[in-house]
Formats: sequence, C-alpha cells, structure tokens
Amino acid sequence: MTHAASLPPDLHQWVTRHVTGMDTAAVTDASWPRGDSRVWHVRADHGEVFVKLYPSTEKYEREVKGCEHATRALAAGEAPRLLATAPERPAVVLSALPGRVVRGLPLEQAEERQVHRRAGILLRRWHDAPEPISDIEHQCIMASVTAQADEAAMILDRLGDQLSPAEQDLVRDAARDLPGLAQALPLAYRHGDYSPRNWLWDPEPRPGHHSLIDFEESAPGLAVEDLVWLCGAAWPTRPDLRDAFLSGYGRPLSSTEQRALVLLTARLGVSYLNTGLTKTDTVLIDRGRTVLRHMVRARR
Repeated sequence: MTHAASLPPDLHQWVTRHVTGMDTAAVTDASWPRGDSRVWHVRADHGEVFVKLYPSTEKYEREVKGCEHATRALAAGEAPRLLATAPERPAVVLSALPGRVVRGLPLEQAEERQVHRRAGILLRRWHDAPEPISDIEHQCIMASVTAQADEAAMILDRLGDQLSPAEQDLVRDAARDLPGLAQALPLAYRHGDYSPRNWLWDPEPRPGHHSLIDFEESAPGLAVEDLVWLCGAAWPTRPDLRDAFLSGYGRPLSSTEQRALVLLTARLGVSYLNTGLTKTDTVLIDRGRTVLRHMVRARR
C-alpha cells in the first residue's frame, strides 16, 4: 500500500544529483510492511523511478549483482535498470517498469495461468544465464542446505508432539535427506524471492508483459529453491498454475528435484510454525500448519 511520503533529507539530496525535478516530485512510500528495506516511488518531471534503501551492505550488493545478472538473462523492460548506486548509504535508484504487482491482482483464472506461464519462462532464462559459482560459494550453498536440515531436526525435537505422525515423518526426512539430495541438484544464480509480490504484470499490449523486481535475496544456490514459495502457497490448491509454470519453465522437475522441493518447503513450513509459536503470531502458525498439511499430501 503506497502513501504520500518524503525521502530522508540526506537521501533526498543524493537522489537530486541523479533525478531531475526532485524539488517538485511526488514521493510515495512503496515499502512492504514486513520488509527490512525501504522503497519510495518517485514521480519527477522526466518520468518515474524507485529509490531503495537497504538495511545492510549485503542486501545492497545482492540487488546490484541481481540487476547486472538480469541485464544478461532478461530482455529490456523485464527487469529494472540501475540508474545510480551509493554503496556507502547503501541505496540505489532503479528505473520504473510497466504493470502492477501480481500479488493481490484480481485476475481471471485463464489470465492467472498466463502470468504463471510467463513467470516460468522468465525464471528459466534467469537460471540459464551463466554465472560462475566459485568453490567457496559452492561450499556456502551446501552449508546452507545443511543448516536448513539441522533446523528441521531441532524443531522436530522441540515441537514433535505438536505435529501429526505424517508431519513428523516429513520433517524427519528433511533433516536426514536434504544434504545428500543437494549434492545431486542443479545449481543456479537464484532470484531468491520468486513469488507474485515480485512479479509485475501489464495486460496491455496483448498478450501481456511480465517483469521481475527485487533482487536483494539473489545469490548462487539450488535452482529448485526458487520454487519453494510457489510449492507451499500457490500450487497445492491450484495445480493448474503449477502446470502452467512448468510449461513455461520448459521441463518437468526430476524425481530428485521434486523430492527436494517438498522437503525444502516442509522445512520452511515447520520454521514458520516454530517462529509463530515462539512469538505467539497466529498468522505464522496458520501458515506453517497449512504448508505442512499441503506437503504431506504432495508426497503421497
């Protein structure tokens, strides 16, 4: 939800050096309520831009590298362009793109399938664009998967009596099997937060224009990790969206990828549940239980 706002004075001064007409520009806060980064939509004399301020240098560097990766992987207009960067703040100015955020759009089912098919096409191109992965980065990827497995084991010990027997088996498999599965899975430069809140859709001109935003979680990893949100939140109740997405992606998942995807998604679900119970957050509790229930069904 956007609302009228103003940039912090020092940030405004910096943006003025890169965007003409800031003295009369209309500024709205476009930040996500639960996000750590701050985002402003700026309508100035010569067009629109977005200004993004990051909570850490790491997220800033990921955004910059993600934008650079996007220029190699995607066509013009399918991702924002970097117009200015300030690592010392850390902040960027990004070009605006046509369309609206897909999350919450009132789409008919046929158009929604079209959006998910286009999302699959863009992700396949994103994954296929070469990006060297160093030995250290490879070690970090495997360490991250091992950490997820260890988290699943820890939560199982803590919350086991609050899970059904099938859910316990699922989380136990995640703790035991994810590190081994990861060794056999394709690696890629991941988007890192591939979900409808980071997709833009413009139905005009036909057949519609799809683009991607928000690269602050982008990094080398397991390619299948980019499907975890979809697997847990969208596909269980809409298998037609899964079919449309994978049609766009251009290939079915292998049995190893499918098993890893279910276990990675289950790990996320039990993490939601654990955090929700710790913080008495009913939204996270419900989300966690829903994901676990869906993943039990998905592995049958």
